[in-house]
Amino acid sequence: MSLDKLRGQMNDVDSALVELFVERMKIASEIAEQKSKEGIPISDMRREKDVMNRIMDMAGEEFEMYANRLYRTLFEVSKSHQAGILINDTELTTDIKESIADMKMLFPRKATVACQGVEGSYAERACDKLFPMANAMHFGTFEGVFNAVEKGLCQYGVLPIENSSAGSVLEVYDLMASHKFYIVKSLKLNVNHALVVKKGVKRSDIKEIISHEQALRQCSEFLKSFPNAKVTVFANTAAAAKYVSESDRDDIAAISSTGCAKLYGMDILQEAVQNSVSNQTRFICIAKNMEIYAGANKISLIMTLAHKPGALYEMLGKIASHNLNLCKLESRPIGGRDFEFRFYFDIDASVFSDTVLTLLKEMEFSADKMEFLGCYSEG
Repeated sequence: MSLDKLRGQMNDVDSALVELFVERMKIASEIAEQKSKEGIPISDMRREKDVMNRIMDMAGEEFEMYANRLYRTLFEVSKSHQAGILINDTELTTDIKESIADMKMLFPRKATVACQGVEGSYAERACDKLFPMANAMHFGTFEGVFNAVEKGLCQYGVLPIENSSAGSVLEVYDLMASHKFYIVKSLKLNVNHALVVKKGVKRSDIKEIISHEQALRQCSEFLKSFPNAKVTVFANTAAAAKYVSESDRDDIAAISSTGCAKLYGMDILQEAVQNSVSNQTRFICIAKNMEIYAGANKISLIMTLAHKPGALYEMLGKIASHNLNLCKLESRPIGGRDFEFRFYFDIDASVFSDTVLTLLKEMEFSADKMEFLGCYSEG
């Protein structure tokens, strides 16, 4: 049989499939209404398992796994449709709608902002890009930034969340689970590291190099050129530069920015010492209360899921069924539980969409616990 005839047959099958799919979704709507009347939850795992076993038997050994994948997707689409019918607004979606109603058009240009580190840090640079007229307050730790925002000492806080070559800033992710805040904007900052020393110190003098652990990872290849030097983790790249500039030692160097070298009157022995030419760090701007600005198109969530096979797969299926892009998925262990994890989701989506609000309701309904971290734009 010719290719055209085979494709014609496929078109006929597709037409029949779509008609049956529409009919199936209409029945799902009626089931949702009946569940609502009887107070029955959307998910019925026993029913799904029975249907799946029957479908796989019908498909036969050659196609049973493909039928399994198809019907998992069908179940998610059906439950998503039912959720839109059954689930009323939650406290979360009500708060989001109120925030949208009070939407701010322009991100503020002036604010008191908490940054980790000292003057000259990359966080301060990110702060200056976000707020042209910022009053930056410096804190020694990432937790200090969270606390300053949570307690109202600062209107906003700026924190590094991930780097394009060294990965996620895990300390920040772990702190996110224990603080109440909202992400209101994010920013990708080009980061170019330099090896900086006190005036007159030569490369051959260096016996120790200090910097933040992320910067050290980002410059791991360069550090191999100092096989005999001690590498020491410091709280912050700018703090490392400041420490070296004030030290009595002439055998210590820091990996920091060229701006820090100028700020603290230091020599730059070598620029661009990071592994990648395109080295970017993503910073988030946090606030105490939910703030949604015009153009917000990214959503961040924290979720704890049931500790059972397929729990994460099912949650990912909900996102996929809405044709949304999951641009970040991070897992972190839950303290006090053996090999159980909480998940951090970044989704390319906007709460201005009714279908996305329905998705959030469904995800909140299905998760053991879900926290909405914000809807924001990224610069």
